[in-house]
Order: sequence, then structure tokens, then C-alpha cells
Amino acid sequence: MAKTKEVEKWTVMSVVAAAVIILKAATVAAEPQVPCFYIFGDSLIDNGNNNDKLTIAKVNFLPYGIDFPLGPTGRFSNGKTIADLIAEFLGFEDFIQPYATARGNQILRGINYASAAGGIRPETGRHWGERISFDGQLRNFNNTVAQLAAILGNEGAASHYLGKCIFFSALGNNDFLNNYLNTKFYDTSRRYTLPQYISLLIKQYTSQLKVLYDHGARKVALVGTSPLGCIPFTIALRSKDGKCIEGSNRASQMFNVQLRANVDVFNRIFPGAQFILVDGYNPINDILINYEAYGFKVKDKACCGRSSTICFPNDVKCPNRSEYVYWDFAHPTEAACKLIARRVYAAQKPSDAYPFDISRLARL
Repeated sequence: MAKTKEVEKWTVMSVVAAAVIILKAATVAAEPQVPCFYIFGDSLIDNGNNNDKLTIAKVNFLPYGIDFPLGPTGRFSNGKTIADLIAEFLGFEDFIQPYATARGNQILRGINYASAAGGIRPETGRHWGERISFDGQLRNFNNTVAQLAAILGNEGAASHYLGKCIFFSALGNNDFLNNYLNTKFYDTSRRYTLPQYISLLIKQYTSQLKVLYDHGARKVALVGTSPLGCIPFTIALRSKDGKCIEGSNRASQMFNVQLRANVDVFNRIFPGAQFILVDGYNPINDILINYEAYGFKVKDKACCGRSSTICFPNDVKCPNRSEYVYWDFAHPTEAACKLIARRVYAAQKPSDAYPFDISRLARL
């Protein structure tokens, strides 16, 4: 009898313990994998920072956002961007706010500083009008750090907090498309050979990333540039046969090779930090090569827009956005973004991330 009661007692205790473990797991699962997510970049992940600027590079109007829960917000997509989707994978239930509108304790969850037409170089994208270069985004980040110090008590507390966050930097595309490769508005290609220009970009990028590090950033995910010669804008402007422009793709590939090599340098010169590089080239290039296998019907034309890089207000749009790789002449549809973001967050191939992916970075 005593033995039976002991068994029953042990069974009840085991059930209670198991329930506690499950409850704890459920609680943990409900929390984001990191406390905050800070985003830097260009129009591929801008979520409204250009809305009030004097610039052509803003899209806070339909048909942009036609499939987004909040409608037109300034995102260069019919729906969610890659940054939105990665935030979801990290466990954030709400969208990360743009710097332009983030207020109060919202900054504790992270901020999106990305600006359409912005780049590593300050002159990049100037023909579009006002935009926030990476230097400008870093100045905005400095303001955020001061606000965090006020909320958390001091700069040391802010730096410690930021060390737990993921920093996501996707820059470089415009430094080619809206600078070096754009000979109509820029003389950069006449002043530098391509290898010289890439070295210049990497050097400047390194000094800019140090600003993040000096303020406490320790988990930093860099994103390589995309196949610039295959976007509809480049094909429409420069291709005679509808094929990708290999020279533009080569520029992107050369930059990515140098950036990958410098990840090891960053991890050496920034003690205690972990920099990773996620592939911004092959995930979308694979879609373009095997687009039908991914469920797309059109890979080289924009779903909306006519002869510009962006759509005009109330522009004609394709009837089925999920069948198009590109939404406008330069930015992928939400359907394509979902495929890209999965590989950016959790590598499906060894080449997708170096030395490892964002999902592992979050666990450090």
C-alpha cells in the first residue's frame, strides 16, 4: 500500500514537473530569440524612413503595400520585405518600427534605419533626392543609443543591452546601381577601376561598422549584394536580348568575395563580436534560374510599373503577384522575399552564410 502511494506520488510529481517544463518552453517560445533587431540598408528593406523626404525614392502610396496588413507604409513591395520576414523568424510579433516614427519604449525592440537610395558612399543615390546614407543612418542610431541610455540608466547599460541584439546591415547595391555603374550621373567609374572602388567601399564600410561596435553591437549580420545585372531595370535599360548584364553581376560578385574575406578581419579587429555574412546573391539567382520550379511564371519583368524603377501612384499591376519574382523594376515581390528570407535566416546550402547563419547568431 505504501509502495503504491509512493508510486502515485512520484507519478504526480513527474506530471507536475513535465507541466512546468512545457509551460516554461511555451513561455520561452513566445519570446523573441533576441530582445531587439536593428536594421540598416536601402530600399530593399526601407519601411518608411523616406516618406517625409524630398525624394523620388519613396512609395507611401498604392499599389505599394496592396498585400501588406497596414497598406502602403513606404515599403518597396506589394507586401512584406525580407527584413519583416526575418523579424518574424526571430520571433517578433509586431513589425520593427522605422526610425522616422519610432517613439519611447519601441526602440527597445529595435529600429529600422534603412533608406531608399542610400548607400555606403555619401554621394550614392543623390540623383533621387533626399535619402539617408549609411553615415546618416549611423547618426540616427547614435540618437537611439542616447535614448536607450536615458531609458536604461546609463550608456554602459545601453551598450550591454545592445550586445544581446542582432544588427542587420544590407548595403552596397546602390553603391553600384546608383553610383559606379550609373555613368550618366556619376564619374566614379572614371576615377576608379572596379577593384579600386570595391577596396574603397570595404574600407569605408569597415570604419562605419566600427561605430556600431563601439556602441555595443556584438551580433552583426551583413548581407551581400544581389545579382544586379538581372533586375528588370538593368535588363530594360542595358540588355538587347533580354539576358542579364554580366558586367553588373560581376561587380556584385567581386564585392561579395571581398566582403566575405573581411568577415574574418572584422571578427579579429572587433574583439568579442561575431560578424557573419549571409548570401544576398545566390538565393535570388537560384529563383531566377529555376523560377518555374519555385512557382513563378515571370522572372524578368515587373509586376507593376512601366518604364521606371518604381511604380507610380495607382499604377497598373499584374493580376497575380505571386507569379512574379519582381514587384517593380528593382524590388522582389513578397512571394520571392519569403523564399529569400528563409535562406537568409536559416542556411539551406553551405554557401548561404559564413561562418554560420542568423538562426545560430541569435543563439549565441
